[in-house]
Parts: sequence; C-alpha cells; structure tokens
Amino acid sequence: MAISMQKMGGSLLQVQRKAVSSPAGLRPSLNGKSSMLRTMTKANAFTIPASMNDLTDAERHQLAKDLGYTKIGKELPSTVTLNEVVRSMPAEVFEIDHTKAWLSALTSIVSMSASLYLISIAPWYLLPIAWFIAGTAFTGWFVVGHDAGHRSFHKNNLVEDIVGTFFFAPLLFPFEPWRIKHNHHHAHTNKLIEDTAWHPITEDVTKDWNATAAGLFRFFLGTPLKCFASIGHWAIWHFNLGLYKENQKPRVIVSWLACAAFAFTALPALVYYTGWVGLVKFWLMPWLGYHFWMSTFTMIHHTAPHIPFKEAKDWNAAQAQLAGTVHCNFPGWIEFLCHDINVHVPHHVSSKIPWYNLRKATDSLRENWGEYMTECDFNWRIMKNIWLELHLYDEDQNYKSFDFKKPEPFFTLQRKIYPNAV
Repeated sequence: MAISMQKMGGSLLQVQRKAVSSPAGLRPSLNGKSSMLRTMTKANAFTIPASMNDLTDAERHQLAKDLGYTKIGKELPSTVTLNEVVRSMPAEVFEIDHTKAWLSALTSIVSMSASLYLISIAPWYLLPIAWFIAGTAFTGWFVVGHDAGHRSFHKNNLVEDIVGTFFFAPLLFPFEPWRIKHNHHHAHTNKLIEDTAWHPITEDVTKDWNATAAGLFRFFLGTPLKCFASIGHWAIWHFNLGLYKENQKPRVIVSWLACAAFAFTALPALVYYTGWVGLVKFWLMPWLGYHFWMSTFTMIHHTAPHIPFKEAKDWNAAQAQLAGTVHCNFPGWIEFLCHDINVHVPHHVSSKIPWYNLRKATDSLRENWGEYMTECDFNWRIMKNIWLELHLYDEDQNYKSFDFKKPEPFFTLQRKIYPNAV
C-alpha cells in the first residue's frame, strides 16, 4: 500500500514539469512579484521545471518561497556518488558516544514520565496540550530505538537489540520487523514502489479501486488525517510474517512477543488501576500523538513538489539521499524531545551517524554540498500542499492531486477553508 502523496500550496496546483523560459514562467516581473505567483493565483497552477538547473538562483529562491521552503537546491550531478558525499564529512560525526546515547534514553524516560504526570493533573480543557507534549515525548522513545536499529546507539549489537525492543514495545511497534523494512527504505529512498516508507500512489493502482476504496483513500490521504497515515503503515508492514525471509522470522517473532508482553501486561494493568478512560487518557492519546509526528516527519522529509520519485532504472542514490531528502526546522522543544530526528539529510547520507552528531554533519554537508540541499521551517503551506495536492505519481509532473482531472468539491472546499499560512 502506498501511503505517500502530496502536492502544493493553496489551490489545485497542478505541477507541470516544463521549462520556465516563457513569460508565464518564474522570472521576476517588474513589480517584484514572479509571473509564476500570478499564474498560481489566476489559474490555480504553477510550473516545476524539468530540472532545478533550468532556473537561476533568483528563480529557485522565488520558487522556494512560493512553496514554503527556505531554499531549494540545484539538481545534484548524476556523476556524484553517495560514497563521495559520505567521505566529505569529518570522521568524528560517525563516532558513537555511549554517554550521550544513554543520556538520550534517560531523557526520553524522564520526559515521558513527566508528561504522563502532566496528563494526570491537567484539567480537561488542557488535556489536548498535555497529550500533544506526551505524544512528542513518546516520539523520543521511537528515536532512541531508531538509532539502535541503525547500529548507531551502542558498539554492542545485542545491547542495541535490547534497547530497541524495550523502547519500541510501549509503542506496540515490533522492533525487528521495523528495522528490516526501515533499512530497505534507506536503501531505496525515493525509488518508486521500492521505498517501503512513503511513495506516491500510481494511477494503475487507483484503477482497481471501487467507489468505497476511492472514497476512503481520499478521506484519509487527502485531508489532515494524512498526518496519522503511519498507523496504516504500522499495521500493514509489521505484522505479516509472509513479508520476511525464513532466517528473519525468528527475530520477528521475538519482537512480536515483546509487544504482546506489553499489550497484555502493562495495558491491562493500566485499565485495572485507571479504567478504560485511563487507557485512552494515558496511552492511546499519546500513542496517536506519536503517530502524528511519525507521519509528519516522514512526509516532510521525503515528499516535496520539486523532488521526484524515480523508477529503478533512473534512480541515483546520491540524488535521492542528499538532494531528495528535506531538512526541516521545528520549535526547539520538539527537536529536543525528538532527538533531532528532523535533522534528516545526513541521516540519509549515512544512517550510521548517531543523532547527537547530525547537526555537525549537516554543517559539513552545507559547506560542501549546500547548493543541492532543500531546507524549510515547519509551516502551514507545506502541510496544506501535502494534504491536498501531492497524491498521485506522475512521471512528468512528479505529483498530481486526486482531483487532477476535474476539481472535486471535497478538495475545493478544503482549499478554500485552510489558510495558506498561519
């Protein structure tokens, strides 16, 4: 199941990958506003060039501004290899520091405990805030296990397996199935179909949908509910033994048993002492908050109007990992609780970099390869594009919306209601 789609800004924004040399292209007009911006306003469309190298620096800056990014990079030359990019970073960014690793684990345990206490004392009208904080803290648990899965938490793999299993269990996320499929995502980032984390739906798939299926996909992947789409990914990819090789199955089953142990001991105990309301209050809502961040981080990092998913024959590892991954800044407290998971470009250049070295690695990448990187601050325009416009794969346009053939009231209403910026 493809759980990736997105598109652009406020309206129908059909992304047309054409050269931008025409008067309706991106070149700034005399009044200081781009012709493209007028096109977006009047025709509800904008132009994405076949290559970012077709644009001047000023045009790319304007395109970035219009789409909600602080910068959009040039296209990385196909002659650049991923090994070249990896070797350009200083050796110290790959070094594992056990003290920092265990402190991050302790930080997540303390922050989650504190947020659960906050939930326990918060009046009903402040519970959404407490749940949001708890969901963010819960995401930190995932990131600790995430580093363990990438073998960047500890120099002992057994310790990493134990840590990963322990921190994933309260999320009911089986560690080993996730590790296997997530490593596949890293090996095939932005490769159409092969990328197991997030990729646009192809039109061939939609032809098999009946009216009910089409309606469900539109409802869950064409609205803000898309920020919880990782729940579907969690259910589909991690609990089917048939998706794993014979030699992987024993470890997969152990991970399932760890989740089952939590589900059938900790959760019943929570119900016993706090009732079913307590289960919702202290576990389900933070768990949903975690999935909000899981989905949102993944979508922002790997889906942008100007970044294509490619078929295997056209795929380039360096282009996908360096130029095809988006760096996004979030409020500091979110980055702290989530252990800088948003500092994502170096993580895709090499998943062996521990989270606490990602900023230094990013500085190095900016110095050596910054002209090819895409960056942004978390903002409403990007999210609105993701919800309403970036849905289906298109070889020429990168993405198109579910209603690309004819505007549908369901999407038209949302485009009118949701502001372009907050």
